[in-house]
Amino acid sequence: MIVDSHCHLDDEKFEGDREQVIERALAAGVDTMMAIGTGGELDVAIRQAERYPFIYATIGVHPHDASKATAETYARLRDLAQHPKVLAIGEIGLDYHYDFSPRDVQRAVFDRQLEIAAFARKPIVIHTREAWDDTMAQVASLPHGGIMHCFTGDAAQAQQAVERGFHLSFGGVLTFPKAESLREAARTVPADRLLVETDCPYLAPVPYRGKRNEPAFVVETARRLAAVRGITIEEIADVTSRNFRTLCLQVPMTNS
Repeated sequence: MIVDSHCHLDDEKFEGDREQVIERALAAGVDTMMAIGTGGELDVAIRQAERYPFIYATIGVHPHDASKATAETYARLRDLAQHPKVLAIGEIGLDYHYDFSPRDVQRAVFDRQLEIAAFARKPIVIHTREAWDDTMAQVASLPHGGIMHCFTGDAAQAQQAVERGFHLSFGGVLTFPKAESLREAARTVPADRLLVETDCPYLAPVPYRGKRNEPAFVVETARRLAAVRGITIEEIADVTSRNFRTLCLQVPMTNS
């Protein structure tokens, strides 16, 4: 059994067959999914999580939407953070590639959400693109842990993120032919900081590259991560699932 630690199940690309997508995930051995709540409505992932016992949710304002955040947004996030199916605050962070929101606004909204995460005692889920140094500067410490979503950095950045308290979540990019530096980074990450994800419907792994991604495909990323680290897919499934439950569900790690 395996966990997809980051999926956008509310995306319109799933409108026609969302139930079948979830059924295929379960059939593939994906027994837990964390739906990311950074859509148009803050509770969008919670609505998915309330329908299924094996789906959990996050809440947050994506850096693309930072300029839309208001005092009411932060108050709503504080309330929603108490929901029993909400496991983390995210995806939040900085995106200097598109700059859909001004950078100073992104940083301010990021800070406010870090405060909410600390208040709620929840881990954070980070989106960072072309903003690594500024992102690291804003997360000097993570008292409740965090996930570096869809990590695509090098080994030095992986080490820095681990030192900051992050788990590193690997997605479909790990399987791409030209991603050797990322695979080298994946070899260096401590086993107890590894996670896998789809980020579906985006970034489908090989052999589905170019198609709509879905939670069932996380198995292919796990398979490649296992090969990179020289262990079995069963071992990767076990360690990444236990890591997720330890961080997000606060289940103590055991050797079983």
